[in-house]
Amino acid sequence: MFGRLPFVTVQALSDIAADSGAELSEGVPLARYTTLRLGGPGRAMLTCRSTDALVGAVRALDAAGIPSLVLGGGSNLLIADRGVDAVVVRVANDAVRLGPDSVVAEAGAGWDDVVAGTVDAGLGGLECLSGIPGSAGATPVQNVGAYGVEVGTLLRRVQLLDRATGEVRWVTPDRLGLGYRTSVLKHSDAALVLAVELDVRPDGQSEPLRYRELALAMGAEEGERRPAAKVREVVLGLRAGKGMVLDDADHDTWSAGSFFTNPVLDADRLPPVLATIAARLGDDVRVPQFPGEAGTKLSAGWLIERAGFTKGHPGPAAAARLSTKHTLALTNRGSASTEDLLVLAREVRDGVRDAFGVTLEPEPVTVGCAI
Repeated sequence: MFGRLPFVTVQALSDIAADSGAELSEGVPLARYTTLRLGGPGRAMLTCRSTDALVGAVRALDAAGIPSLVLGGGSNLLIADRGVDAVVVRVANDAVRLGPDSVVAEAGAGWDDVVAGTVDAGLGGLECLSGIPGSAGATPVQNVGAYGVEVGTLLRRVQLLDRATGEVRWVTPDRLGLGYRTSVLKHSDAALVLAVELDVRPDGQSEPLRYRELALAMGAEEGERRPAAKVREVVLGLRAGKGMVLDDADHDTWSAGSFFTNPVLDADRLPPVLATIAARLGDDVRVPQFPGEAGTKLSAGWLIERAGFTKGHPGPAAAARLSTKHTLALTNRGSASTEDLLVLAREVRDGVRDAFGVTLEPEPVTVGCAI
């Protein structure tokens, strides 16, 4: 089972599990731990149900030079069909502690459970991030955001394991290089998130409603606040309508959420792209644009649709399709392979590039495969 991993024996992994308090298992298909339901097995799995077990297991693997893959909620992960030649460390520590104006969630806590817990406790702030799958530990890595709110604006601090030194420490958001759906933690094994602490509002009111679709659905003006519980209810409804709330019976939710990030164009790139769009679609077409610090953000979903990719593409017989509700989600219809999904992703990426000169970047982290 462990022949391709250097110097690894069953006994060595058993010792690591016993010393750290992790649970050892072999040959576990990783598809069951990802929201895409895709991916082959790891060489072994260490399930860590406490922060001490997580720290102990990762420290021991690193010290022994054993390759590892840290697996959280699996909502932003695309794993090769052949699996991964590494020991999978499953993050399953899930304690949540509520305070009067903050919440501390261990990395393995289900993110929507964290949000629901704050709302149920009469606390506001996280409601716009309702319904997002995955674990709390992934939220600063990806700087998760939705409906005008990003985790980075609510983060108070993040507990990290420095994998080079083995040190555990809390760091403030300014140390994380947070940007649009990214941070210094993404695509890096240098540090592992153990827990997050976020600000919440003790008055039970929401963050200001910055997203027009949400404000309209609430019957509110942009910038107003509303009770967090009501905002959560509306956000969940909006997300469900786009297939963005996990449902085992709905293959539109067998996805990694939005597969491509919205492209951000600087002042030099924007005019030629807009000219290309006008030449293809007409001078009177309205292009959704959102100003930001790094440039102007365009809508990836809008570009995908205008490049000719409709909901459900390429058709009902395909194992991997665009969602029938939302063209930004690539979905597994129940029998897809990772390669099926990659073929679709390449088709969409290349089609948008050929049509408008914009190369869409994937949001999920790929393991053992590439788009």
